[in-house]
Amino acid sequence: MVDSGVCVHAVVSVQQSWSQSSQARCKSGQSEADGSTSGSGPGPDKLALEGVVVQRAECRPAVSENYMKLKKLQIEESSKPVRLSQQLDKAVTTNYKPVSNHAYNLEYDKKKKEEGKRARADKQQVLDMLFSAFEKHQFYNIKDLVDITKQPVIYLKEILRDIGIYNVKGTHKNTWELRPEYRHYQGEEEKDAE
Repeated sequence: MVDSGVCVHAVVSVQQSWSQSSQARCKSGQSEADGSTSGSGPGPDKLALEGVVVQRAECRPAVSENYMKLKKLQIEESSKPVRLSQQLDKAVTTNYKPVSNHAYNLEYDKKKKEEGKRARADKQQVLDMLFSAFEKHQFYNIKDLVDITKQPVIYLKEILRDIGIYNVKGTHKNTWELRPEYRHYQGEEEKDAE
């Protein structure tokens, strides 16, 4: 391992091996900058250099006042911690105080109390709400149907099993649609009229 203050210098004996097209171009006075491709790898229009290390030398910087200042600064920078902890004079009390119940929870509880428990409506009334909803759209998920009818999920599923089909896979996965005998869409009514 080489110290950061040591410079390694190697002397390389270089042998040039040109391709034939490069030699011909040089003889005719044409340079590689005239539009021919140039690069570092071997190829038909490329110049390649081969060499062998014949001598190696290690250099050390002169120990002077400027060099010592530079090294001292480098050591100080590397020893500085990335993160610093600060001691505050007084505690920050603007946010995150412990509370028994958060405001959004209180709003949710208040809203739920206003709605009350979802009471089961008459089956015919729920069917009417479902049929009017399915006239607007062909597919609904259970959450949307609960919002529309304001009925408990279990009661709504009982009714939907009688009149609907639950799609388990496909493009309308996890949605309900009416059974074919209950569908009364405008497109089908026009076909029946013809």
